[in-house]
Amino acid sequence: MDKIKMDILGLSTSPSSGGAYALILNEVHGNRRLPIIIGTFEAQAIALELEHIKPPRPMTHDLLKNMVQAFGAEVHQVFINDLSEGTFFAKIIYDDNGEEREQDARPSDAIALAVRFDASIYVDSEILEEAGIVSDSEHEGDLSATPKEQKQTEEMSKLEKLESELQTAIDTENYEKAARLRDEIQKLKS
Repeated sequence: MDKIKMDILGLSTSPSSGGAYALILNEVHGNRRLPIIIGTFEAQAIALELEHIKPPRPMTHDLLKNMVQAFGAEVHQVFINDLSEGTFFAKIIYDDNGEEREQDARPSDAIALAVRFDASIYVDSEILEEAGIVSDSEHEGDLSATPKEQKQTEEMSKLEKLESELQTAIDTENYEKAARLRDEIQKLKS
């Protein structure tokens, strides 16, 4: 199980998202991005910390950080370790008075805590391979598959069209559309 280091590229939303945001993680030593759909509250918690805005009263993730530290623990990393039926799973890895421990968490909560502890964010390489989006247009051709049989031509044309739309969505930073297209492409390929 290889861990790929990521950083936060940003947050995006669209009117059609129903109040959800896309948290975009960027591969530190590569060109892949991983969009994760998160709720408004978690997006706000991440954005406030990234912008160094301190609310007058502690928000939930600030309170959690204070409690973790009060017990002598320190968060060192967040690891997005599973993807099942479109849902990401994460672990918060922390030091509890010299003993390394893990806590299951939603990626949005784990990352909101990670930015408060300045902790590293990692994604399992298989998850990044499955759900990641290549952000460099040089690699657009890598996404296409060559048809091996004549009857696959129609499916391949649709696949190529979707891949072209995916690259356009990435180039225009419309990550929600890119995530939907990625899912359609994966269904078509399987």
